[in-house]
Amino acid sequence: MKVTDNITITNEDNMELMARYPDNHFDLAIVDPPYGIGMDSNRASQKGKYGYKEYKSTNWDSVAPNNDYFKELKRVSKNQIIWGANHFVSKTPFDSSCWIVWDKNNGDNDNADCELAWTSFKTAVRKYTKHIASTFKDRIHPTQKPKELYEWTLDKYAKEGDKILDTHLGSGSIAIACHNRGFELTACELDKEYYDASIKRFKQQTAQQTIFDLGA
Repeated sequence: MKVTDNITITNEDNMELMARYPDNHFDLAIVDPPYGIGMDSNRASQKGKYGYKEYKSTNWDSVAPNNDYFKELKRVSKNQIIWGANHFVSKTPFDSSCWIVWDKNNGDNDNADCELAWTSFKTAVRKYTKHIASTFKDRIHPTQKPKELYEWTLDKYAKEGDKILDTHLGSGSIAIACHNRGFELTACELDKEYYDASIKRFKQQTAQQTIFDLGA
């Protein structure tokens, strides 16, 4: 589905999507695949403690992607940023001096203080700080990341005119960020309910931004 001239989102398996593209078609892949740590099932039990919502019972985070996925991702993209790579570092056999650290500024609670992303870039480690509670207002996915995190990532690592790939759209935060920063994005989401919810969220957020810009 072509959501805008620059944003294309499909409801399909990511391997099928990547198979359609030649080597190095995308300039940058920014992906947040399942970590294989059961984040699909433990959020409901924390409801009310940190503001999480009740989510449907699924098993999408029961298994991390296999080696074939990472090989295909590297084939179709010139550079990669892979969230959660510390959970499956053996499947991303590429040396890197540049990891991204998202400091969630959680304070004293049971949540992880940070999330890590492996990158193919050869620069220094970089840190972004934003409290995870900032995602609660329009949270539609248990592992939703702030659109501001993706905007910061694009500002740091993408160049004007770059084609961006996301193989696990989830809540659609990256789509909103790419729209706001003017990047072309090709993305997919396998789960139909999350796909529909992310499309709805994208349209709502971008419509609100348009109204704000017109009133400014």
